Amino acid sequence: MAQPAKRAQPSPGDRVGFLLALAGGLSVRNFNRVLEPVGLRSRHHSVLVAAAESGGMSQRELGEFLGVDPSAVVALVDDLERAGLVRRDPHPDDRRTRLIVLTRKGSQVYRKTAALAREVDAELLSVLTAAERKTLEELLSRVVSADPPPDR
Repeated sequence: MAQPAKRAQPSPGDRVGFLLALAGGLSVRNFNRVLEPVGLRSRHHSVLVAAAESGGMSQRELGEFLGVDPSAVVALVDDLERAGLVRRDPHPDDRRTRLIVLTRKGSQVYRKTAALAREVDAELLSVLTAAERKTLEELLSRVVSADPPPDR
């Protein structure tokens, strides 16, 4: 009788990154599943978050914020623009630059997808106590805000 395949275990030095990647993958899969009826994916929601929280961001800034290639940003913004969720407005100080801003419909969809994101997070983290969830969020926020790490 064949033994079930075991998930590869990383070496101790790689463990945190490996576990973060697994947790991130679970979160993205679950979020994409609940976003499917809305016609969006998690990466679209990330653009909506950036536009909502910034009040408008250039495509270059979006790429830096999301950590993705500029060509991927163009495709995401094109998708959202076709859906009527964002528009490209002229930058007030640089006429070569367009700011990606939410439309009224985009603001409504953003509120809906943000609520869905909170539900997915709650489901994923339901194995933790409230105090553990708070600690995890604080620690991850510190790690993310320290990128790039300080010079040593």
